[in-house]
Parts: sequence; structure tokens; C-alpha cells
Amino acid sequence: METAALGCPVERSSTFVLFSRSFHYNKNMSDSFLIAGRPFRSRLIVGTGKYKSFQETARALEASGAEMVTVAVRRVNLDRSKESLLDYIDPKKYFLLPNTAGCYTADEAIRTARLGREVGLSDWVKLEVIGDQATLYPDVQATLEATRVLVKEGFTVLPYTSDDVVFAKRLVDAGAAAVMPLGAPIGSGMGIQNQAHIRILREMITGVPLVVDAGVGTASDAAIAMELGADAVLMNTGIANAQDPVLMAEAMHHAVLAGRQAYLAGRMPRKLYATASSPLEGVVR
Repeated sequence: METAALGCPVERSSTFVLFSRSFHYNKNMSDSFLIAGRPFRSRLIVGTGKYKSFQETARALEASGAEMVTVAVRRVNLDRSKESLLDYIDPKKYFLLPNTAGCYTADEAIRTARLGREVGLSDWVKLEVIGDQATLYPDVQATLEATRVLVKEGFTVLPYTSDDVVFAKRLVDAGAAAVMPLGAPIGSGMGIQNQAHIRILREMITGVPLVVDAGVGTASDAAIAMELGADAVLMNTGIANAQDPVLMAEAMHHAVLAGRQAYLAGRMPRKLYATASSPLEGVVR
């Protein structure tokens, strides 16, 4: 019990206690993760496209608690000759991750990554090489080819890929700093469509972070991705296309944290039949 300003007792509700614990958990960086040796406190990575305005983008980024944000090199004004998205992202607060969105060949993606580095964005790159315009599925062979080239040129490469463990291993062998399988097609909001594949990837890919990228539509999707063992979740449309993007960004922040904690806690076994919450052993009859 606590005492309020007027001297009345105040009950510390379980909700308040849980919130306090989650805040303490996140604040103290007790569960940070590494990409290429760099620590990140937040396991939520967010995109910056599809918002109604740059101002809304900035508010959503703040609400998400994300530290790393992606920026499409081919869709942002890099020379700052007019108002640019980059004017609304504080590089001292957010780690910029240029991406090669809109590229359909390995050569296009390689040139785009080089451009991002040349203009001073970063020598990190979220590598996207699209293989099909209707589904936006990745061209995994071209992605592998581009990864090899960019790693040799000193880039830290985070490739968007399929949930195929064979190609994931090849990307790691090629020097990828993370593996980023799709949960569902980009922008679909369908959530994790093949949980078994994500579980397999989690078991088989241990040398680099596993980041679920694409398909998250709401907070429960993000929580499920984390409960499956993903190290982080990357999303854009799920926040930007929500009716209230800023509120959804905050919801995603809590979902990723809750999903991670649930994964670490270890869920109870599933059972076909009921088990009494209050065991009968020792009950006086």
C-alpha cells in the first residue's frame, strides 16, 4: 500500500507493477542484442515510408522506442535541396539503416548501397532484391550475389530473404550480419504465416541475429514473432497504415517487449485436458 498526496491509501495494482517491471527491464538494457558487434536496446526496427507526413513519421518513431530506422535510399531526397525525410530523423538518436527497396537485380542493389554510403548515410545496408513484383518476394539468388559483393566492399549487410533455412545458411556463410526472413509478403499485414519455418531458423541460425521482416499487421503478430525466438522485428506498413500510427507504434513497442519476455520465461506445456489451478492434494476432506 502507498499513501497518496491527500493521505488516502492507494493500492498498487498488478498492472502498475507489471508496467514498472517492463520499464525497468527495458531501461537497464538487461536484454540488449548485438548486430555486427553493435548493441541495441530496442528489438523493434521500424521503417519510414508510407506515413501521411514527415511530422507523423517523427511522432511514430518516438512512440515506437526504436533505435534503428530504415530509410529507402532511392525514395528520399539525399541532396537536401528541398524538405527531406532526413530533416526529421535525428542521427544522434536513431541509427540509420539505408535500404535498397525497389531494386530488382543484384547490380541495382549494389549501386544503391554504394550511393547510400557515398552520401554519408551509412556503410550498413538492409539489402532487398525483389524477385516478383506481385508478391514482392525476394530473389534469393540475387540477394546472395549482392551480399557477397557488398561484404567484400566493407558493408555490414542485413539481407531480406525468404524463410528458407538453406539460403539463410548461405547468406551467413557469405558474411551477412543478420538473417531477415519475411513473416508474410511485404505490406500484407497477414502476420507470421509459417511459424514452423521461423522456429527452424531460430534453431539453425545462431551465429547472427534473426530478424523477422515484413508481414506484421498488429501488435499480436509482433509478439508471436518474438515468442518464436526472433531477436528482433522489422516493420513499416503495420504502423504507418494503422488508423492511428502513433498509437500503433507504441503498441508495437510493448508487443515486442512482451513477446521477448515470454520467450525468455518459457511458456507452459500445451495439454489436451484441463489441469486444476488449485491442486486437490492435501485438501482436508
